[in-house]
Amino acid sequence: MNRPIALELKNISKYFGSVIANKDVNLTVYRGEILAILGENGCGKTTLMNMIAGIYYPDHGTILIDGKEVVIRSPKDAFEHKIGMIHQHFKLVDLFTAAENIVLGVDDNKKYNINEINETVAKMAQKYGFNIDPKKKIYDMSVSEKQTVEILKVLYRGADILILDEPSAVLTPQETDKLFEVLRRMREDGKSILIITHKLHEVLSISDRVAVLRKGEHVATVETATTTASELTEMMVGKKVELNINRPEPKNVCDRLTVKGLNMTNSDGVKVLDNVSFTARAGEILGVAGIAGSGQRELLETIAGLAHPATGEIIYHNPQTNADDNLMDKNPIEIRELGVRLSFVPEDRLGMGLVGNMDIVDNMMLRSYRRGHSVFVDRKKPKDLAHKIVDELEVVTPSTKTPVRRLSGGNVQKVLVGREIAASPTVLMAAYPVRGLDINSSYTIYGLLTKQKEQGVSVIFVGEDLDVLIELCDRILVICAGRVTGIIDAKNATKEQIGLLMTETKSANTPKEENNNENEQ
Repeated sequence: MNRPIALELKNISKYFGSVIANKDVNLTVYRGEILAILGENGCGKTTLMNMIAGIYYPDHGTILIDGKEVVIRSPKDAFEHKIGMIHQHFKLVDLFTAAENIVLGVDDNKKYNINEINETVAKMAQKYGFNIDPKKKIYDMSVSEKQTVEILKVLYRGADILILDEPSAVLTPQETDKLFEVLRRMREDGKSILIITHKLHEVLSISDRVAVLRKGEHVATVETATTTASELTEMMVGKKVELNINRPEPKNVCDRLTVKGLNMTNSDGVKVLDNVSFTARAGEILGVAGIAGSGQRELLETIAGLAHPATGEIIYHNPQTNADDNLMDKNPIEIRELGVRLSFVPEDRLGMGLVGNMDIVDNMMLRSYRRGHSVFVDRKKPKDLAHKIVDELEVVTPSTKTPVRRLSGGNVQKVLVGREIAASPTVLMAAYPVRGLDINSSYTIYGLLTKQKEQGVSVIFVGEDLDVLIELCDRILVICAGRVTGIIDAKNATKEQIGLLMTETKSANTPKEENNNENEQ
């Protein structure tokens, strides 16, 4: 391989106290290639990229650009060496235009001329195939447009080496395809692109080579054309992992939860739920798809009694009493006592559901503890449950006495989801339950949700990976800007079909949707 080397890492190591984030990593990136960085959560991918981008400084090792050793102590140093990183969470000023955000902070000793900047940005966007209006305000943009601005920001600064952290996490399939086309054009232009992603199908689709990390060390770099998803997974985990999601046919299906005409407006006067109606059934998994911020969180919090819509009904068909209970009149404790459980895992994992300063055993007790019964509490069952979750979900922790705030994000997630599933619910709502989990743990969670379905539980699964939604779920409800835009049979669904519904603006209350629902039944 005679291609010129753009970036080379030699024996890069980084420690955080006694924790080894990266150890003696050697990596080579060529000019005009797309290199995927793959590994389990906590394997050191982001730490390694942050050292290249100047956010962290390595404790040991050297970085070479075009064969010359360089010192990168800050993002400014990285830009001087033509390195730019596009983070998963955008860093933009909402009140500024695209062009204003792109030039923000650039000191090129030139007189500021917004018309010239708009023209420069437009030409750069046209060169790579971006569709962006330089004069458009950030607050009027879609997620993909904001990501485009972030990429153009580093290109404007002259970046030849680009690092993208989970670039497709919040994009529809169509937007992802467009992004990948742009990245291929950038590769043809001689740019070197490093992508961090958990999605194996994307790795195989977009990359030229794949670098695999495991427990902070570089395991191997392989040619994408000569490898498979199962081989990459085995390298990541260190053992064979079955990447098949079992979807048994639903049995004894009956209506368990009927939602009718939910409407909610947030404190800013924005309508976050717009006439939402659907039915969740016992013995099936109902998937919920939508671009981040489309109303998924508000919908689940409403069902759980944590939020109160202006109008609507949430009817719970109680299997114990055969009565229809309106959950709109119930508080969270009353709803849980009816058998409805919420496993909601937001980005702030310790902000809802778990108490960071409490250990795993005490967090198990939060579901069962009631004030006034006794001055003593039974710790045996919570202790047994804590040990069971740690063993079955392979939670990495010194002991069950460890405060959950000391666990990694992925292990916090395992504790929360494991506790909710262990509560024997009749309705289980899981929002992004595998976010932050490695592939092996993710498939364990999928298996647990399927087991709940087989036991007659009505499972509502909010996910961001459309491949998983299609393989795991029986039906998929698609939501856009607070409206239900479709409810489709997962077995016959395509990513493209779901992607179109994720950006659809019309209401689902049309004859077409009603006919679809009738056909499913």
